Amino acid sequence: MSSKTGKPVMHSAAWRISLWATLAYACGTMLVFVFMHQFIAQDIQRRSDAWLTGEVEVLGDVAEHTPKDALYGRVMGEVAELASKEVPNRVRSESSGNDSVFFLQLGTNGAMQLWAGPGSSEPYAAAIQKATFSQDRPTDVNVAGTTIPFRVAMLPIDNGSRVYLGLSERDQLRVLRKLRVRFILWWLLLVALGFAIAFYTTRRMLSHVRSITEAASRIGHSDLRERVPASERKDEVGQLSRTLNRMLDRIENSMHQLHTITDSLAHDLRSPLTAIRGKLEMSLLAATHGEQAEPIVSAIDELDRLTEFLNASLDVAEARADALRLSRSEIDLDELLRIMVDLYEPSMAEKGLQIRLRSVGPLTVEADAALVHRMVANLFDNELKHLPASCTVTVRLESGDGVALLSVEDDGPGFAPEVSQHLFERRVKGKDSDGHGLGLAFVDAVVRAHGGSLTATNRENGGARIVLSLPTVPVHVA
Repeated sequence: MSSKTGKPVMHSAAWRISLWATLAYACGTMLVFVFMHQFIAQDIQRRSDAWLTGEVEVLGDVAEHTPKDALYGRVMGEVAELASKEVPNRVRSESSGNDSVFFLQLGTNGAMQLWAGPGSSEPYAAAIQKATFSQDRPTDVNVAGTTIPFRVAMLPIDNGSRVYLGLSERDQLRVLRKLRVRFILWWLLLVALGFAIAFYTTRRMLSHVRSITEAASRIGHSDLRERVPASERKDEVGQLSRTLNRMLDRIENSMHQLHTITDSLAHDLRSPLTAIRGKLEMSLLAATHGEQAEPIVSAIDELDRLTEFLNASLDVAEARADALRLSRSEIDLDELLRIMVDLYEPSMAEKGLQIRLRSVGPLTVEADAALVHRMVANLFDNELKHLPASCTVTVRLESGDGVALLSVEDDGPGFAPEVSQHLFERRVKGKDSDGHGLGLAFVDAVVRAHGGSLTATNRENGGARIVLSLPTVPVHVA
């Protein structure tokens, strides 16, 4: 069972909130039932004790005033039988006789004087003699051969004997058992219904938050002009969407100002640099001696490096601010790498380097073609500048789990220890490097802008390895 976003429902926030809310509700209702069950059990026992106390007084009065002749036992038996028919909450058993009430009269020496009840009087008399009684309150007595205890009331009479009236707790326990069964059934039904209502309500409320989250994740990767779904509701979700849209308005304005500043700065700096370069080229054409032309060529090279440094610095700054402008299109990395390898192979061969390409074949990513070209060029330029002769550069293109893995590794000296922990920071470079320290910083900025990742380490057998990943375009099966 999954949600619309493909995430299992049991892992969703709506499921957890509903589960905890239902658990709290279930525990609360169960606690209420425990108190209610205890109250009802005490009330039933109080009513039974009141009946026992009243009836035993009646039986005691009859026993005290009835002549002790041959009819005494018959009269007391009929009175006890009549009392058994007035038992509160009694449920008739299949047998027609009395099986829930007994009457017992014991003499001063414990001898049996009268018995009215089910079966033999011996186990009842034995249980009574073992129990401790109070005249004010009935006592629970467990009779051998029965699984349900009796509630027994005792009353002494003037002739020294004692009368006992016992009531089985069977009917009381049956009432409580039915109460528990019915409560459990209703409790399960209400808990399930409560969970369904809580889950539906919570999921419906969080669906608006999910819509806001999905829209917010797209903003910045595609177009800052997009906004999260607005809601006219006055609750927290509606307030969240309005707050996010106001924040996005401010971010878009800030990005627009940043682009305006960088474009203006680039234009203001490139214009004089271009003018200077033009004048130097004119001076180079007018130069008549080689000694005069050499400083001009060197100055032109420095201007080119300065222009390249300016462009890379602005791109890195925009990428660090997540404001790099992308013109995405589908690019075959395999084709791009083959073109770049063919382009750089003569330069590397001239320096005594070898470059090899190991590719799995066509692999399409959606990226800015110009930035990806510059990124690959920076990787190859780093190898060209920093590797000594007789080294080999190996470029690998592999397919991962929804990403394209591009690795560039060599068998050279590797990264210097002083810069190995700061490779992607601006203006970080080795002692022998004559660059500006923006190569890998620019690569990292481009990879981050496309939602990928970048790592750079030294190989165990010597040399450096740079691995970057870029999300691939999903293949749609017809």
